[in-house]
Amino acid sequence: MHHVIIGAGPAGVVAAESLRKADSSAKITILGKESEPPYSRMAIPYKLKGKIEEEGMYLRHDPEHFKALDIDVRQCNVDKINPESKTLELSDGSQQSYDKLLIATGATPLTPPVEGMELPGVHKSWTMDDMRGIESLATKGAKVVQIGAGFIACTNMEGIVARGVDLTIVEMEDRMVPRMMDEIAGNMIKDWCISQGVNVLTNGMVTSIKESTNSASRYQVTVKQKGASSVAEPVAEEKEGGGFFGAIKKALFGGEPEVVAARASEEITLDADLVIVATGVRANIGFLEGTGISVDQGILINERMETSVADIYAAGDCAQGKDFSTGEQEVHAIQPVAVEHGRFAAQNMLGRSVENPGSLNMNVLDAVGLISCSYGLWMGVEGGDSVKVVEKDLWRYLNLQFDGDVLVGTTAIGVAQHMGAMRGLIQMRANLGEWKAILMEEPARIMEAYLALTQSAVIK
Repeated sequence: MHHVIIGAGPAGVVAAESLRKADSSAKITILGKESEPPYSRMAIPYKLKGKIEEEGMYLRHDPEHFKALDIDVRQCNVDKINPESKTLELSDGSQQSYDKLLIATGATPLTPPVEGMELPGVHKSWTMDDMRGIESLATKGAKVVQIGAGFIACTNMEGIVARGVDLTIVEMEDRMVPRMMDEIAGNMIKDWCISQGVNVLTNGMVTSIKESTNSASRYQVTVKQKGASSVAEPVAEEKEGGGFFGAIKKALFGGEPEVVAARASEEITLDADLVIVATGVRANIGFLEGTGISVDQGILINERMETSVADIYAAGDCAQGKDFSTGEQEVHAIQPVAVEHGRFAAQNMLGRSVENPGSLNMNVLDAVGLISCSYGLWMGVEGGDSVKVVEKDLWRYLNLQFDGDVLVGTTAIGVAQHMGAMRGLIQMRANLGEWKAILMEEPARIMEAYLALTQSAVIK
């Protein structure tokens, strides 16, 4: 049996190791397109801070690790999959056959349709090559503009700030990390970052990056920023899709235009020696056209990690699998889900028919020292109850969302001691009973609720 894995990230590596652990005789091949040994993108901030060397980013630190497991790791790109013949067409012109195939190709950073993206001082923050480019320019006192304040952007922010740069973040939404935090939490993170010396411009959109005409910096970055509409003037309704902000959002994320209130805006110019683009990612699925593999935002998979084509599986950032909370198919582009997918994929490639109950939407973020998290349906459900505790002066926030007496989502800032309990209660789908009323009055007792319910489950 020959198992071939396309992608050398966490999903692919864990799948290969799981396959080898269960089957000592199978042939296992990993095809990765980067020239580096398999590594973790989540280690980029630690390298930028100087906490580790490049070798510390590798998923497995022993250089003989894969050889010892008899796993063949090759650097090459896959141009096409031929399911009928069970062969892959590789970029070097050769072919690779397979018996079982796992697609774990990950994702690619989005590029905003903005003038100047091709300039040499403009870098994404995704690969080791990107990191090297950032390191070379993010020197002490350098002026850095980062486009985007999502999860990846904020994860890497700490490493950039640690280098002593003058950092400005431009985010097109009204708060930081808008896809994992509500308005209160997102703006608390923004205020915290500002208190730590980071300039944050929300409701802002970079419109161009040009070489500077003065000696103060390398580039000039033009930002269009929405402001509050004038009270004296009527607020008109406009199609966001018809304006600049809407065009950029649609180009990046797709979807239909929204109807929003028109607002006054202004243009500002920022000096920059380095521009970092962190505006989200898109699943690497373009090469699957014509294969018969069903795709949406990612590769559609069932609970056994199977695609719509026999003997082909998918895992990680490119896979659109079952969401634990909703049962719908979602792309959860985070490393814990990739690792989980890799394990389940391996079991099913071995013919064991093991079903994944679904991946929990979860994000844990360290934004320049402020720890925050969101789990499950953090935005709540229709007709559900919720409770919020806000202590802005202490940089603490706790938001619990309920569906009946079941905890379904949470958002928290500055209360790291509760993170495990929140996640545990959501994944238990436990009926809280009397504990719901207690938590509605005193949300901080969530650890007590978790311990009481888990101990009760053990006794039963």
